[in-house]
Amino acid sequence: MVVLDRCTDRSSEIAHQLADVVIEGGWEIEGARRNLGIRSCSGEWILEADADEFVPADLAREIREVIRDERFDNYGIPVRNYIGKHYVKHGWGNGSFGKKTYKGLFRKGTKWWGDERVHPKTTYSGDERAGHNLQHGIDHYVDRDVSDMMQRLNNYTTQHARDMVDRGEANKIGLATAFRKFLSRFLKVYFRREAYKEKELGIMVALCGALYPLISHIKAGEEFERRGRQT
Repeated sequence: MVVLDRCTDRSSEIAHQLADVVIEGGWEIEGARRNLGIRSCSGEWILEADADEFVPADLAREIREVIRDERFDNYGIPVRNYIGKHYVKHGWGNGSFGKKTYKGLFRKGTKWWGDERVHPKTTYSGDERAGHNLQHGIDHYVDRDVSDMMQRLNNYTTQHARDMVDRGEANKIGLATAFRKFLSRFLKVYFRREAYKEKELGIMVALCGALYPLISHIKAGEEFERRGRQT
């Protein structure tokens, strides 16, 4: 089952050749698109993967094994992030600019996405049946190069700023607080999450992760003023 969001390449042609169900459209809210995909699945179990993620054979075998077990409703999947051809192991977290695991395998009806434009929050039912992480991971080709990282940072912060204004968070903290968060997050990613082991790419991961909330804060102020002028 494939959901295509405003694709302009050959994705539609390829999807119709390979998938049982193809849904095409345009969604401003990421969560709405993901929830539509979940509702449109007919199977008991759902494996959720983005277009830049690839399921290796060892992960596919493990998935087939664990879904025979009735103990859990969801499973965390480790993520192997690639920038270009480089496997970047360290520095990622389950936050704004990269994930090291995600609950991508779940029983239908137990997972829902929030209404944010970017990085929507997730809600799960049946906490008593919460799962655990799988052993094998998914390959995530997150960025082609450093320029691609910067473009992604620009897009993410624009969408997050709009979410902040919608939630009334544009002016909740000052610029000084946002800057302190930038410094603390950079140190956390670079040292505690060991991004320094990835050399130049590790610096970029730490910088982008730290700049995400700071740039979002600045853009939220611009978005708030823009909307005020339009009313």
